[in-house]
This record gives sequence, structure tokens and C-alpha cells, in this order.
Amino acid sequence: MRINLASVFVDDQDKALRFYTDVLGFVKKADVPLGDHSWLTVVSPEQPDGTELLLEPDRHPAARAYVVALAADGIPATSFAVDDVHAEYERLRALGVRFTQAPLAMGPVTTAVLDDTCGNLLQIAQYH
Repeated sequence: MRINLASVFVDDQDKALRFYTDVLGFVKKADVPLGDHSWLTVVSPEQPDGTELLLEPDRHPAARAYVVALAADGIPATSFAVDDVHAEYERLRALGVRFTQAPLAMGPVTTAVLDDTCGNLLQIAQYH
């Protein structure tokens, strides 16, 4: 058994696609129109056949409440592995990304938390 799909709820799929591709560096994998929205996924360019991240509309009342509650409590919706959290932090800050947590070493991992502009906080993590 493998994980092939994970998702984050977003308030605007077009805006999310721009952020996740142009800023974070993911690549669009699927874009299947489904009425007002799409089945819209991105993947790591390092693993184009790897786990897909679904940029899922947050239109269900429970989804929106979940996203708002997590962000209000400072809890990241998901985490992405990076080779060098300090370098990625500086790269993303130079692109105007807002961080709610600068790189912080916590034992075997260093993390930073950023705002994806679509309602979520995201964690980037470097494992030592």
C-alpha cells in the first residue's frame, strides 16, 4: 500500500495553482474540469509520478471551518520535506512569502511555517 494522493483545501484553485507552482515549485499534474471547479493536482518535479497534492476547493462548510480553525491556531495543514530549510526559507522570503515561523530546530528536524495565500499554513521540514 502507498499514499498516492493528499489534499489541502484552498479558497481559490487558480490562485492556489499559481502559488504552488510559481512560488513553491510544484508542477501541475491533473486539471480535470468538474463544473465550477477542477480535479487539480500538483506534484514534485523531483517525483513526477509520486504522490499528488489535490488543491481541493474549500466550499463544504466543514472544510472551510476546518481550514479557518487550523490557521487560527497556527497549525500547518500539511508539511513538505526540503533539503535545506534555511535556504528554502530565504528563497521563499525573497519571493514575498509570509512566514509565521522562521526556521526552528527541534531535535532531529528543523521546520518553518508559511502562509500559502489560500487559507492554509504550510510547514517545510528538513530532517537531519
